Amino acid sequence: MKPADLLAQPLTLANGTVIKNRFAKSAMSEALGTIDNRVTPHLANLYGAWARGGTGLVITGNVMIDRRALGEPCNVALEDERDLAQLQAWAKAGTANGTQLWMQLNHPGKQSPVQVSKQPVAPSAIPLAPRFKRFFNPPVALTEPQIENLIERFATSARIAQKAGFTGVQIHGAHGYLVSQFLSPHHNQRTDQWGGSLPNRARFVLEILRAMRAATGPAFPVSIKMNSADFQRGGFTEEESMQVAEMLADAGIDLIEISGGTYEMPQMTGVTGKASTLAREAYFLEYADKIRARVKTPLMVTGGFRSIDGMAQALQSGATDLVGIARPLAVVPDLPNRLLRGEITRSDIKRRITGIKLIDDMAMMETVWYAKQLERIAKGEPTKPDEHPLIGLVRYVSTSAVRGFKSQRVRAN
Repeated sequence: MKPADLLAQPLTLANGTVIKNRFAKSAMSEALGTIDNRVTPHLANLYGAWARGGTGLVITGNVMIDRRALGEPCNVALEDERDLAQLQAWAKAGTANGTQLWMQLNHPGKQSPVQVSKQPVAPSAIPLAPRFKRFFNPPVALTEPQIENLIERFATSARIAQKAGFTGVQIHGAHGYLVSQFLSPHHNQRTDQWGGSLPNRARFVLEILRAMRAATGPAFPVSIKMNSADFQRGGFTEEESMQVAEMLADAGIDLIEISGGTYEMPQMTGVTGKASTLAREAYFLEYADKIRARVKTPLMVTGGFRSIDGMAQALQSGATDLVGIARPLAVVPDLPNRLLRGEITRSDIKRRITGIKLIDDMAMMETVWYAKQLERIAKGEPTKPDEHPLIGLVRYVSTSAVRGFKSQRVRAN
């Protein structure tokens, strides 16, 4: 079978949901909400472009379940139905052309920057590495009632997303955010039922899945993005990750997206790719090979795919069911259509770095540079693949402090 024919095949999930092809857009933070974290028309414009571009499954950037806990200024927060009409417009645009549109739901935990969070929360009162202290305040440990409230918030947000017309949701359980923090023995040093043993550390995400399922019903897809490992001493290991995947599969998760790393160790950007990894393009295919023997749940591998041959080989090997793409789609929103029509055979997107070690080590430039490309698509402007990273950094520094200040004022009032 030709690579394009293989990628064009639909995938049917166990609950009957059909994804029209094997291209999946992984979540990227857009920061296209308002200062007070409301939905804007720019989101409908952006996701309409991806729907027209031929991607089978499109997963949104992280929508926060609590406007008091943001990953950055101008995140969308979904706590109630006040923006239902705007959410419906977003969902209508993003589900055009037979596209599945799933909303990624998230809580940042301690990874909430100082400009939007004076007092972040986490499983335990353990700060990020010392080199990040100027960017993130030390967290306080969540109480059990707070944990239970957050579980219900995840479920409420999923229910509203379903009502608005999104066709599924994804739990963000990777990259060092709150769910990932609970899973990590380094970040979660609790001694109650939410910490200690792996089943206890996994309790938070399993309870979120249970609550979401109760709120949305069995036919509504619930997926997770989870780390293959944290790549951090004393952190969440590959073996633990596979055990959690088995727990989630037994609990009825519909799709598992595999990624890896955190702000402290950003492996999801390909910073330490081995020769064997580079040969297969995707960063986490070796892990996917192992987990495939342990779970029957469909898998989505994200990170590193660049050529149609590499994507097809990953599907043909059985390592993944969906090809997760993020950064290439921020520059070429109709990449799947172009690949399937044979107009191009690869995307030559490279890692964006500034040469400033602290910024590059925490993958900040990746977020900033690509978020600017997303903003251009949302405004109907052409992307700028050759824009120097430092231009985006200067813009980010000049605007983020102002946005953060305005955001804090809005939430204080």
